[in-house]
Amino acid sequence: MSAPCRYAARSCARSIRPSTSFRTSASFIQTTTPTIQRRHETTAAPTSPKISGIVDQISQLTLLETADLVSSLKSRLNIPDLPVGGFAAAPVAAPVVEEADEPAPAAQEKTLFSVKLQSFEPASKAKIIKEIKSLLGLSLVDSKKFVESAPKMMKDAVPKDEAEKIMATMKELGAVVVMD
Repeated sequence: MSAPCRYAARSCARSIRPSTSFRTSASFIQTTTPTIQRRHETTAAPTSPKISGIVDQISQLTLLETADLVSSLKSRLNIPDLPVGGFAAAPVAAPVVEEADEPAPAAQEKTLFSVKLQSFEPASKAKIIKEIKSLLGLSLVDSKKFVESAPKMMKDAVPKDEAEKIMATMKELGAVVVMD
């Protein structure tokens, strides 16, 4: 067992062991702790008696009974199972086709592009390094290594207007930039 694991195991064991130096009386605990209420009772919004009765019945179910209730409600209400990730990824609805004789739309125009530095003029190397430094937020050393390792991907998934702007700037400085 590694040292951090042993340390964690010891500290867990210490927290579980009863301490002889710390004793509390039951009367002290009862006078200092507030009355614990159930979550559904502390809500400010008034609910109907019917809903309150259902909530009370559900809160008394065991875990297996709750799982059966959930599966029964899903089947009765036609609710699809969500992926393991929960609500983070919503299911994608299938597109509705109105007319079958309508031709399929042409391939959608590409909106995101990759900008790649192919090569550069040796005379303008310093200017290109400075521009790469400002565009990518790299240090001067990293920018120099980036430029010297051309051809290399500068940016990925860039909107068309931004990619064209980067290309124009780099071409003015003497670099050969390709947009994919």
